[in-house]
Amino acid sequence: MVYKNRNVVEQLVRRAERAGCKAIALTVDTPRLGRRESDIKNRFTLPPNLTLKNFEGLDLGKMDEANDSGLASYVAGQIDRTLSWKDVQWLQTITKMPILVKGVLTGEDARIAVQAGAAGIIVSNHGARQLDYVPVTISALEEVVKATQGRIPVFLDGGVRRGTDVFKALALGASSGPGRKRGKHQLPAFQKVNKISVLFFR
Repeated sequence: MVYKNRNVVEQLVRRAERAGCKAIALTVDTPRLGRRESDIKNRFTLPPNLTLKNFEGLDLGKMDEANDSGLASYVAGQIDRTLSWKDVQWLQTITKMPILVKGVLTGEDARIAVQAGAAGIIVSNHGARQLDYVPVTISALEEVVKATQGRIPVFLDGGVRRGTDVFKALALGASSGPGRKRGKHQLPAFQKVNKISVLFFR
């Protein structure tokens, strides 16, 4: 997701750089948030003396308490619904950090992500909380991996309940560790995945 105010996006990127982050994960399939009925019913809003930590120091206006959940309406109002692949390219102009795109479920989108210069793909369906009738991530993984043709790493987000799920994902082409060379896009964090997968069996 990208905020309407690009200055806010750039400030958040700079904050991530100062914090030592190694990459940016950009959610690309939810320019409009799902209808969360529990939020609508609870009408939750932050008290005036509390703020959203990520938005501290940023001029993003006030929460609208008239409808639904004040918090949900506020956050939804900040998101740019015109998000496109050009935003992936724009992010590359303001930071040297690799840009991973999160929410890719088809081979077509995977190919476009590569063309847009994404450093990696995260296959995700948000636990089906944002989009109705999306496929489970493990079902989409192989198609996405084939579409990238090994040019960038592909990760799986969700659906892992036990160690065997990790190895199913690896068998279908999910990226892990330094064993698969990914050139300049290889992230140091990949090296930790092998250690984590071993822990599932202990």
